[in-house]
Amino acid sequence: MADQLSKVLIFGGTRFFGKRLVERLLDQGCDVTIATRGTTPDDFGDRVTRLQLDREDRAALLKATEGKSWDVVYDNICYSPGSAADACDAFAGGKVKRYIFTSTLSVYEFGAGARREHDFDPYTYPVKLRGKDDFTFGEGKPLKEAVYNYAEGKRLAEAVFMRQADFPVCAVRFPIVLGTDDYTLRMQFHMNRVRDGVPIGIPNPDARMSFIRSDEAANFLLWLKDQDVSGPFNACASGSISVGGVIRLIEDELGRSAQTAATVEDSANNSPFGVPDDWYMDTTKAAEAGYQFTHLDAWLRALITELNGSTVKG
Repeated sequence: MADQLSKVLIFGGTRFFGKRLVERLLDQGCDVTIATRGTTPDDFGDRVTRLQLDREDRAALLKATEGKSWDVVYDNICYSPGSAADACDAFAGGKVKRYIFTSTLSVYEFGAGARREHDFDPYTYPVKLRGKDDFTFGEGKPLKEAVYNYAEGKRLAEAVFMRQADFPVCAVRFPIVLGTDDYTLRMQFHMNRVRDGVPIGIPNPDARMSFIRSDEAANFLLWLKDQDVSGPFNACASGSISVGGVIRLIEDELGRSAQTAATVEDSANNSPFGVPDDWYMDTTKAAEAGYQFTHLDAWLRALITELNGSTVKG
């Protein structure tokens, strides 16, 4: 383990697991700076420093980081190789000791078996420097195509960081993150449709998936700050569950039967968990480094129960 690092900059620290991470860093006594456009309010008050800039504006990033340094930078909002290259330039020359980049399960292809870190190698992946606007993130597109476009941006961002940064980089590959603070309301999507008897489009109910809870995502990022490790890390709850298994948990909670079909007439009712094949990860590398994730069975059913009692229905 490295000496504890305490001066931290976060891109994407005003909501969801990024916000939880800021809270944990503050509890640990860290000196926290949030890089923000100023459009999302936060309740951290004077406990944090704010660096106002647009993450996608290279000139603004270079200017904002000029003459400054941090022990650790967390980057939760980098989606393209161009943005990764900008960060490599902005923090070069000793401005950061460790860089922790939030990547995704989406770097892996669908298919049978748990994905290991070596199944996508950013050190050999061909680099194409393009910006965020060059990637379509799936609006109005079939899920497989949407995931691919988002995934390609993350693959290329990983490749740039691993091969161009002059500082140590970790790429944390998260699956779908769930929690009562999930602003995308993905679990509520399913609960609402089961409750209302609306058919849900699920192409393969037997496809197994990984998930992680938002508080554990923050916990892993916090732990990683002080570890002498680099490269990609899978980060998800232990175990996997089929999409159909998630639906059955919802049916048990609501006391209603779901209506599902491979395709539905209204694309707005296609499940955000509707993957065509297995899509889950192995976390042996994290375990060998000293981090043990909770098991999916320990919290998924309880989360559904908690969401059912929430006033936020989606």
